[in-house]
Amino acid sequence: MPDEKMLEAIERAQEILALRFTNVDVLEKALTHASISDSRQASNERLEFLGDAVLGMIVCERIFRHYPEMLEGDMTKIKSAVVSRRTCAQIANRLGLDELLLLGKGMQTRAGVLPSSLSAAVLESIIGAIFLDAGIEKVYEFLLPHVDPIILRAAESGHQQNFKSVLQQHAQQRMNASPVYHVLDEKGPDHAKNFQVCVEIDGVRHESCWGASKKQAEQQAALNALHALGVAVEAPDGEVTIVPHADDEDETPNGREILSDDRLRSSEDEPESLRS
Repeated sequence: MPDEKMLEAIERAQEILALRFTNVDVLEKALTHASISDSRQASNERLEFLGDAVLGMIVCERIFRHYPEMLEGDMTKIKSAVVSRRTCAQIANRLGLDELLLLGKGMQTRAGVLPSSLSAAVLESIIGAIFLDAGIEKVYEFLLPHVDPIILRAAESGHQQNFKSVLQQHAQQRMNASPVYHVLDEKGPDHAKNFQVCVEIDGVRHESCWGASKKQAEQQAALNALHALGVAVEAPDGEVTIVPHADDEDETPNGREILSDDRLRSSEDEPESLRS
């Protein structure tokens, strides 16, 4: 029998998800971290594994169906951004799911804020629990209002390697600050000079880099800062994807109907580019 704290977490989770579980044991497991369970098999780790796969499948299907002309490499970049640890953690934190994960005493943080890896894990384990208890359609019903806008923004991300512009927008909107670029060193003759540049945001200097021009060095310095801030992710082939911020979903449609034949939902409020 779950203790009082777990019962409260289970009830709150069902309120957040707008879903009553037939088998609350699976939801209890989704909210149980390995640090407090009797064994790792009794923790949320297996559900996290399942939920990660379900999330990836849903995101891949949405991209595949709504962008029929998009090449595999571009679809992969969007998928990587949408299912990233950062994005999953943001969704979990915004919903308050991170507050429901039961941890052992040694895992508690003084500030009460979970590491992004644990926040992302609780979202994935809950996705796995919904899938097992209510089926794939309920997972779609829960996920699409959160992932569709992120897919849309990732697909429309027009950074075109203009990392200075992306960094300035992020810094001003998220940090209430503006980037300042510093030339740290110069080498070479006047006709072939190289520049070492770093960018400073709100008093923090990020990793510097060299470039064949100030403009080139500033772009690379901006990319270094974007990596450090978790805004940019780089694929093994060197392609850079800008990770949308999940908190930008300020007008997310709810309660869309599920079309059982193709698992797609439509709504008058759904972004036009993602309508079936």
